[in-house]
Amino acid sequence: MRAALPAALLGFVPLLQAALPKPADWVPARWPWSDTHSLELLDRSPINCLLLAAPSADFTAAANARGVVVLTVSGPADDLTLTAPDQPTVHLTSRTRMNLASSDPIIGTTQGVWPGVSTDENAHKAGPTSSVWIDTNSGFLRAVRAWGASSVWIANTPPEKTVITTARYLQAIADPAIIGARWVVTLDSDLAARLARREEAALGTWHRMGALLAYFEQHPEWRAMREAGELAIVQDPAKGGLISGGILDMIATRHTPVRPVPREKLTPEALAGAKMAVNVDGELSPEQKEILRAFARKGNTILNGPPGWKDPSPAPGSITLEKAELERLADMFHDINSMIGRRNLGVRLFNVASMLSNYVAAPDGKSAVVQLVNYSDYPVDDVTLHYLADFPRATLITPEGAEKKLEVYKTEDGFGVDIARVSTTAAIRLEY
Repeated sequence: MRAALPAALLGFVPLLQAALPKPADWVPARWPWSDTHSLELLDRSPINCLLLAAPSADFTAAANARGVVVLTVSGPADDLTLTAPDQPTVHLTSRTRMNLASSDPIIGTTQGVWPGVSTDENAHKAGPTSSVWIDTNSGFLRAVRAWGASSVWIANTPPEKTVITTARYLQAIADPAIIGARWVVTLDSDLAARLARREEAALGTWHRMGALLAYFEQHPEWRAMREAGELAIVQDPAKGGLISGGILDMIATRHTPVRPVPREKLTPEALAGAKMAVNVDGELSPEQKEILRAFARKGNTILNGPPGWKDPSPAPGSITLEKAELERLADMFHDINSMIGRRNLGVRLFNVASMLSNYVAAPDGKSAVVQLVNYSDYPVDDVTLHYLADFPRATLITPEGAEKKLEVYKTEDGFGVDIARVSTTAAIRLEY
């Protein structure tokens, strides 16, 4: 019987491999430990893809037995290559080196801002949005997701010499998740050390992170939805779309739903349902310009950049704009802001100064979802949502509890619902 055991175990290996998740379903994390004992932390976590520099065969086998993929990390910190036997290679590189047209199942970047309400009192105090400034990667991720069907990872790391609270970790997870992307979970050294000792407070943070990851993974249909609303931004994602703090983020602070349309994908179909289009791409072809003129002839509104306008690009190695470029972009935003006014371009939100939102719709048009992220460290009460589409049913979905039906009431230009409280994130599902 002893001699038969190894053969039986070998025969079971294909079953273990078959149980590994597909790349589109990988929930990634940089893993700061290499001992198999550390895998116990995954018992209550949806994380199923671990990134390590030199995983041992024993560690990989133990992880695979749990249905967890292990990717070996190689390359410099800003240009990582992730590999595993019989699995597609993943490249995490700088934003400017991302292959947006790639057919790879996953594309990603190592560059990102750390999400949250800005702690720099002067950075955006007199900025063009005249509101609380939120550091976010959501505008950039919108631009990348508009390009293709690949899953998108952002692997920004916690800022050094900073105490990262539980709330800030949750914001780092939710910031890309409401756009349909995934953050590569990365722990600061202090939290990793306390987790290794299984300290109660550290485990509490870890379990809350796992619960929030699970919340988004329980709704894969949200990632299949695309930005809705009546405002389209024609922008080359390889230029201004690579910026954090650019036009897309400025519009997001106004809680106006916006859908980026890459220049290369500008068609009449891409503008279907839009009532306004902002052209921040100064390099359209005559055929593309005619598409916008035809859009205007249908009674829609177009805003073009001033003569000689060029969408600003970040300096090499940077993902934000220098002051002079930001001021020039602010002039464009003021024109956009005037055009938008107080109109409802799909949804409007109230009492959400510390939040960002994303409005996405199902391909069949029978349902839509408004997702919210709260970037403050305390819950926000009494949030109001007004929407245009004739959806008679609304359901609140949160990580904290079961789905809750909301009362839908008529407003001047559509319908509305009230949300009593939002902690870190919430979603309102609208449907017929």
